[in-house]
Amino acid sequence: MRVVMAEDNTLLRDGLRLVLAAHGIDVVAAVDNATDLLAAVATTTPDLAIVDVRMPPTFTDEGVRAALDIRSRYRGTAVLVFSQWVETSYARDLMAGDTGGIGYLLKDRVTQTDAFIDAVCRVADGGTALDPDVVHQLLGGGAADPGIARLSPREREVLGLLAEGRTNQAIADQLFLALRSVEKIVASVFIKLDLPPRPDDHRRVLAVLRHLRREI
Repeated sequence: MRVVMAEDNTLLRDGLRLVLAAHGIDVVAAVDNATDLLAAVATTTPDLAIVDVRMPPTFTDEGVRAALDIRSRYRGTAVLVFSQWVETSYARDLMAGDTGGIGYLLKDRVTQTDAFIDAVCRVADGGTALDPDVVHQLLGGGAADPGIARLSPREREVLGLLAEGRTNQAIADQLFLALRSVEKIVASVFIKLDLPPRPDDHRRVLAVLRHLRREI
């Protein structure tokens, strides 16, 4: 896996580079601003861009706007936003479109290296990795979705865990259910959301995107 990283904190940037390298992930560029990030993506065509939200020169939204640019222009590059901040409006834009390869994690909530590496690999592979706080803040708006309305409370709970990027086994462990039961619930979610199997779609990603757009 080839990764480009944008983080203005030197210690964190160097630390992340060492962690990624220790897990066999090639950091082809590590920069401290959005302009250099976009240039690095254009020249190296990485599998994944890890991006902070607030970077020089104004430390407001340079990073997340660069992430949106990458999502728009470089479809082969997945994006993992890694920040202390939840920029809700931009996060909704990042989730727009029926594609995966997107993550949004909060720095203060990532406490285990293995969990971070798992999220990196999952996003690079076309999946999602969303911090629960990000999911919670994204759930407050959007048009009503009749498919979501058909879900039972348990199905909504499972879909929320899917939105965090959990596997079926992880969901089963958290909810104290058999794996088979979780698989049946996930299948029911797909049916109620009118997501039949198709070779060109990732139904888990599509279900998560529907979840993030709904209103509670």
